[in-house]
Amino acid sequence: MQNILILGATGSLAAQIIPTLLAETDDNLTLFARNPSRLAQFKSERVQIVQGDMMNIEQLSEALKGKDMVYAGLAGNLEPMAKNLVTAMKSAQVKRLIWVSSMGIYGETGEDHGAILDPYRRSAQIIEQSGLDYTILRPGWFTNGQEIDYQLTHKGENFKGHSVSRKSIADFVLKLVQHPELEIKQSVGIAKE
Repeated sequence: MQNILILGATGSLAAQIIPTLLAETDDNLTLFARNPSRLAQFKSERVQIVQGDMMNIEQLSEALKGKDMVYAGLAGNLEPMAKNLVTAMKSAQVKRLIWVSSMGIYGETGEDHGAILDPYRRSAQIIEQSGLDYTILRPGWFTNGQEIDYQLTHKGENFKGHSVSRKSIADFVLKLVQHPELEIKQSVGIAKE
């Protein structure tokens, strides 16, 4: 049994990942959100809901106490969030991180995504230089499909596909949670085959 901190717990990916982890593991989850009332449906003896802000390093550090792993599917001002998370994880001696970014941050899609991906690039660079046992996920465009159908590509390889179901991403996150030694210090693209 692991203790996992879920950052971005009110996001659309977490809405798929949280029930998947609850159904398929015996892990305890701590859901960290600015607005915890949006997480009431997940209340259970294996779920702790914590109000907090990624920009408040004290709240983040408190939430990290006793955790084995962190899942971060964040939106907003990603660069300072990444810096705060790395600092807090090192302080709490938590090494394992699953960080959700975006396809295209390395130019691997062959398309020019322009400056819109700059925050994702910069935050991924912070994570890559952190010394943590990270896995960066670079999903394609999210869909609400019910299929679990995906292929993985690694940094330096051309990205394959364009979209991926949230359910597929949750399946891959589940694999990383069940086998935390997989894909350490890797940046992994994920899209439908």
